[in-house]
Amino acid sequence: MEHDEKTVLAVYKNAVKNGALPIGVPQRVGKRTAVMVVCEELDMPRTTVRRKLASALAKNPVPLSEDQRKFHEEWTAEDCIRELKRIAEIDSDKVITRNYFRVHSDISESTWNRHFGTFSEFKRQAGIMLSRHAHALERAIAKHASADRMRMLNEEKRDWEGTYKRPSGNRFQTVLVGADFHDEECDPFYRFMFLEAAKRAQPEKIILNGDLFDLPEFSKYAQDPRSFDMLARIKWVHAFLGDLRAAAPDAEISLTEGNHEFRILKHLAEATPALMVVLSDLHGFTVPKLLGLEKFEVNYIARGDLAAWTERDIKSELSKNYITLYDNSLLFGHYPEMRKMGVPGASGHHHRHLVWSEYSPIYGPYEWHQTGCGHVRSASYCAGEKWGNGFLFVHCDTHRRRSQFDYVDLSHDMCIMGGKFYRRESEAL
Repeated sequence: MEHDEKTVLAVYKNAVKNGALPIGVPQRVGKRTAVMVVCEELDMPRTTVRRKLASALAKNPVPLSEDQRKFHEEWTAEDCIRELKRIAEIDSDKVITRNYFRVHSDISESTWNRHFGTFSEFKRQAGIMLSRHAHALERAIAKHASADRMRMLNEEKRDWEGTYKRPSGNRFQTVLVGADFHDEECDPFYRFMFLEAAKRAQPEKIILNGDLFDLPEFSKYAQDPRSFDMLARIKWVHAFLGDLRAAAPDAEISLTEGNHEFRILKHLAEATPALMVVLSDLHGFTVPKLLGLEKFEVNYIARGDLAAWTERDIKSELSKNYITLYDNSLLFGHYPEMRKMGVPGASGHHHRHLVWSEYSPIYGPYEWHQTGCGHVRSASYCAGEKWGNGFLFVHCDTHRRRSQFDYVDLSHDMCIMGGKFYRRESEAL
């Protein structure tokens, strides 16, 4: 007798449910196969049954990874949840994983994932796992708890802004500006020339315009703690600040917070493992000591909120880190967007020298400089050869609020500063 595919498939599934061996399972002594049951009940030849089953299963496939005997097409979502809770109650201390449920339950994966999609959603619906809303609430609480510590450090670092003021009564004053030193990544020729500039010019103000530190150990990219050498980088900065203070003992030195300094303090607030390595090497540690503020009398301009989370918010907060001089006659900060404030000055960050010529009724014709960097131009992680090295002199008439800019380009093997030629020695290349 001939039967349609639907009937053949129904009898086959019922046979599997009752313990018969499904297609693909090796035949065992004493066990009947589901195909044999179909042949007997429907009185059909084996070849015909197999052909119709192949066609029917192709239209209604069950994953090969499943135990077809556990597939319950008639089960509802509530039936699946009752089964999951039953398994969970067997051992209340056991974490129910997908594989554990697959092995110990009486249903196949296709029985429940038709209703819930993922196992996480299955557990959420069964009340075994936190709902999305509850989980989001937990994350929000944790986020704000960590932000409390960051805001405490915000208040502390704002006290370092004007600690070491050195006012001068001179009408004409000179400001020396450098940016993006990046500690041990600093070009030796740049370091030499910056100290030479401070020694020869004896500027009233020296602005370290962000990213004096590099400290890749605190970057967002994965670092191997076994290769950390943070102490050497911190010592480099302290040696540089010591030489700078010796070269210009009367200068007022200020460090504007760049993105690298910002992330150091953010890691400090979060007490990350990377910072624990530093703390283990620096007994009696304080942040002003880490940055060299106390020992070398450096002001730290850092108004950005450490609790900022997204890249966009962090950049917005870092844009608050700027210093103005001589009744707002000059402005210096790490990010070039600060030029939109309409004040003569300089920024860094992009490691390339650019100049914008502007006009103001207050300042007359003036310039904004994006200075080159102190970082060597052979960086392995980007096209560093396209960068430029250089720093800036700004001479200001504090009475008339007029300024002159003098950029010193160090991108080549020689430079001119104050009418004197300097040559990059081979060992400094």
